[in-house]
Amino acid sequence: MVTMKKTIQELRQISIDYAGKISSIPDTEFAAKPIPHKWSKKEVLGHLIDSGQNNLRRFICGQQASTPPHIVYDQNFWVEANNYAHASKEDIILLWRLINDRICSILAAMPEPNYLKICETGNEPSDVHSLEWIAEDYVKHMKHHLNQIIPHSFDITYP
Repeated sequence: MVTMKKTIQELRQISIDYAGKISSIPDTEFAAKPIPHKWSKKEVLGHLIDSGQNNLRRFICGQQASTPPHIVYDQNFWVEANNYAHASKEDIILLWRLINDRICSILAAMPEPNYLKICETGNEPSDVHSLEWIAEDYVKHMKHHLNQIIPHSFDITYP
């Protein structure tokens, strides 16, 4: 329980702090692709939105399903299909904040016994994790990608 509370607090603080920091990035820098086949900072934040949406489903379905739900996604397809490259910076930042606020609310309301319920996050046998593990990993994953948007923000190696 302590771990989940810490995860929720950390996620909430990161989304508050970094919404402002990301807003201060000049639009041209935010939209620039480092090389043609790599995501721009805007698309990286879009990927974090997609990750949030998929994890939101895991946190809800994982509590309800009698068998572990199998929720995977093709990140490159999602970023392209959501067309983040052409979305407004303000909309992307707001959506990222809102999806993380929703995740924090769901995790805070989750009954403690549900932390141990599991969800399949990929196609390998090793891709079965508890909801608590998924929440912790979600924050680590976010830090990894925020380092791509604002270098040296977090001292983390992921995965």
